[in-house]
Amino acid sequence: MKFAIDLAKRATGQTSPNPVVGCVVVKEGEIVGFGAHLRAGEAHAEVNAIQMAGEEKTRESTVYVTLEPCSHFGKTPPCSDLLIQSQVSRVVIASTDPNPLVAGKGIAKLRKAGIEVEVGVCADEALALNQVFFHHIKTGKPFITLKTAASLDGKTATHTNESKWVTGPDARMDVHQYRHQHDAILVGVGTVLADNPSLDTRLPNGGKNPIRVILDSHLRTPLDSKVVTDGKAPTWIITGSKPDNEKMAILEGREGVRVYSLPMEKVEVHALLSLLGEEGITSLFVEGGATVNGSFLKNNAIQQVITYIAPKLIGGKDAPTVIGGEGFATMDEVMELEIKEVTRIGPDLKIISTPKVDKRR
Repeated sequence: MKFAIDLAKRATGQTSPNPVVGCVVVKEGEIVGFGAHLRAGEAHAEVNAIQMAGEEKTRESTVYVTLEPCSHFGKTPPCSDLLIQSQVSRVVIASTDPNPLVAGKGIAKLRKAGIEVEVGVCADEALALNQVFFHHIKTGKPFITLKTAASLDGKTATHTNESKWVTGPDARMDVHQYRHQHDAILVGVGTVLADNPSLDTRLPNGGKNPIRVILDSHLRTPLDSKVVTDGKAPTWIITGSKPDNEKMAILEGREGVRVYSLPMEKVEVHALLSLLGEEGITSLFVEGGATVNGSFLKNNAIQQVITYIAPKLIGGKDAPTVIGGEGFATMDEVMELEIKEVTRIGPDLKIISTPKVDKRR
């Protein structure tokens, strides 16, 4: 099962809106086939593993799969039917599928066909593997990763707003891996005005550029900004109820640019997330400044925090910090985090943490 999980993990970021899935076929103690789901609309992991094993070796084999086999017709036929037709003798499943179209039906179909089914092997690892998919299925909203990078004293730039570079090149390259893995990246219009970023993915071997989401309540995004002109990825500008209609029309006339006007003067986080969920965004990488970060925190709209800390002291009461806004009034309100992982990346530290108390919506 750990091999199947490793296979699935390698496809992280390229199967959305589908989950990542790995599968291994074992016959008489030997691995005879393995595979992963590589892209939405293409063959599922079970199909790839069984094709490798072949009909004879698959018969009376044990199949290890990280997620409950589907039981419905989508873009591909049901994998549970394939397992039954292939006459496997046993199926070991790491985690069940919360998708209402599956949700235990695949397991029930296998058992009804006389196949032995075991569920829950390496369940925690499998659940972590598809936390994005599970969150989106259950809430209809994207899984939010808040990324921050700061000095040891919590500053993101000097008091003159110089921020290149707080962290080292290894940490910055690691950020691009997360961009590759997420459906969309979000910044506020303040970041666009200050830095004119491309918000693309720059990995040595290439990568997938996320959809660029700009929070811009008053439609201040410049017409000549990179996110409007470079064509590297779609750009979605989220504005309020009173946009400049002439500028909105010009922006919407640009290739790859869409403008969404929400029914409130200032964009609200949960309205934004509902919109993105409806548009099929399952994961959102928030790389905003202090104001945007503060809004997501205040709305308890965070599922994971990636923090990069550089061994530098910047100082200054006017130097910007990671999270702005008014913050919480009492310690009872604050978001407590559980640290999941601490690693060293070059000279910097990377901390992965998740909210302890599930206030997430």
